[in-house]
Parts: sequence; structure tokens; C-alpha cells
Amino acid sequence: MVVKNELEKLCFQTLNISLGEVELKNDLTEIEKTNLDDHLKTFGFELIDDKKSRLIGQIKSSIIEIIHQNNSELKSNLSDYLSSKLHHDYTYLSNLFSEVEGTTIEKYFIAQKIEKVKELLVYDELSLSEIAYQMNYSSVGYLSNQFKKLQDLPLLTLRISRK
Repeated sequence: MVVKNELEKLCFQTLNISLGEVELKNDLTEIEKTNLDDHLKTFGFELIDDKKSRLIGQIKSSIIEIIHQNNSELKSNLSDYLSSKLHHDYTYLSNLFSEVEGTTIEKYFIAQKIEKVKELLVYDELSLSEIAYQMNYSSVGYLSNQFKKLQDLPLLTLRISRK
């Protein structure tokens, strides 16, 4: 909503807005891109324009969608899901993600799941066992191990979501 409102304020006509992506009616000049990027940064967003960065953003958006909107429900494994959705070989996606982000897709996926678990714990509506089940962990112990592993991961930032 923030991005949509700001694009409207700046008089950019949008064709489509979805998580992490905006399709504009007209191409932007370099000056407009710089201006838009500066404006979005004030809200904790940044403009991603090159193809590799866009693909990284799509990987992240897909994972966030799975975790935060589909309650971690995957009908297939993560690699098959991403390959199918993004129309690229998973090995390519994985290597690109690791090269650019300095971490693996799997570690990013775990980090997002743990963030969702933290959110569910704050709401205090579900027991730890219920949260583990909802997030597709086989046990509370396994969920606990994921928390511990997360401490060893580098801090992750989202280029297309709030920082």
C-alpha cells in the first residue's frame, strides 16, 4: 500500500503491483529512477532494476509468500516450487542467490520461518506445539534446533520489503 500510494503521489501510472514487484505503464528515465529510489528509501524500500537482482527479489518474495501468506504450506519441495514458479533451474537460482546474498536459499527460508514463529509467539494464541505443527516442523525439538541454528546465520535484509 505504501509503495502504491507513493507511486500515485509521484504521478507514475501502474499496471500491476504485487509483493516485491511493480509494473509501470511507461519506462522511467534515469533521473526518474534515481528520484523514485531516493523517495522509496525514506520508507525503507529500495528500487531493484537489474535482472539478477530482480530474480533474487522474486526468490525472496516467493519464500515470504509461502511463509507469511500460505502458512508454510508447500505442495512440493522448495527447490521444485521455486524452479516452477520462476522458470529457472534450481541450481542456477541457488548459486545466484548464494553469490549475491552470501547465504543459501535454504538458510533464508529457515530465517523466514523463524520470523513467522516469533510473530506467532508474540500473539500468544497458539502453543509451541501448535506453532511447530502449523509451520510444518516435525517436533518442538526440531523447531528449537532451528532457532539455535539461526543464531549462526548472518543478518538478512530484504531488498524489496521493509528493512
